[in-house]
Amino acid sequence: MSTTFADFAAEQTARNTIHLNIVKYGLMLCDALQQTAPDGYGYELNSEGRKYHKIYMCINGRRDSIHAFIDKKTGDVFKPASVKAPAKHARFNLLSITSREECFARADWAGGYLYLR
Repeated sequence: MSTTFADFAAEQTARNTIHLNIVKYGLMLCDALQQTAPDGYGYELNSEGRKYHKIYMCINGRRDSIHAFIDKKTGDVFKPASVKAPAKHARFNLLSITSREECFARADWAGGYLYLR
């Protein structure tokens, strides 16, 4: 079975839409975190990684630590295990409406919502 160009273009459009939604919801998570953060704290979404977006916690405009990882393909949100890698199990999925709403509702500046329940 060969793939036609029309099929390829449709799949690429779907992948692009998923990628844009993940970035959009990642920025919305940063906004939700900002609402609970003390003065001087901020959050920044970074897309430089190959597999994960990183959400950095910034103090007085400078990056301080990694708050969370977001898988670029699936939208899974992970607690950081180290500076370079996420923990094993996904905590939330930004592409699932119920999971995303729970993530935004529970989001706090310190990251307590990222621990397994």
